[in-house]
Amino acid sequence: MKLTETGFKDLYLLEPRAFEDSRGFFMESFNATVLRDLGLDFNFIQDNQSFSKEGVVRGLHYQNSPHAQTKLVRSLSGTILDVVVDLRREQPTFGKHYSVELSAENRLQLYVPKGFAHGFSVLSKSAVILYKCDDGYHPKSEGGVLYNDPALKIDWRLADNKIIVSDKDRVNPVLAEANINF
Repeated sequence: MKLTETGFKDLYLLEPRAFEDSRGFFMESFNATVLRDLGLDFNFIQDNQSFSKEGVVRGLHYQNSPHAQTKLVRSLSGTILDVVVDLRREQPTFGKHYSVELSAENRLQLYVPKGFAHGFSVLSKSAVILYKCDDGYHPKSEGGVLYNDPALKIDWRLADNKIIVSDKDRVNPVLAEANINF
């Protein structure tokens, strides 16, 4: 497993090693021992999977402490632009975002520590996303940041008139007004 730093403290891009031949490929997508040996701290207890159509933007979601979540995100099919925003006030990257294309073809995974809002846009006809979490869903800890907050300047790589967003995500506050406790 190759670990690449992103310029954000504790946010990493992971590239599993794939063994390919004429039949296809085999890869170990998750190995707790290997990841711990790389210095990643987690206790994943839940897997979440979503299916979304082209043009969908989900996010930006997070959970406040004490139920903040570390996530490991990957695409099982299709291509997404995975986006995170640093909500940790003490970090120099607070309020900045990081984005990376995750696809079934490139097999990349994003390790997202506690203290980040997370979202993605679907760039292919559809996408199936799997992410591991180290805490379950707790509605009272739930938070969100408006996906198109002008201060964040996120390029979702979709035309504005093609973006599909849930009613719930359309009314999230901008970062400056979000309830965060990191």
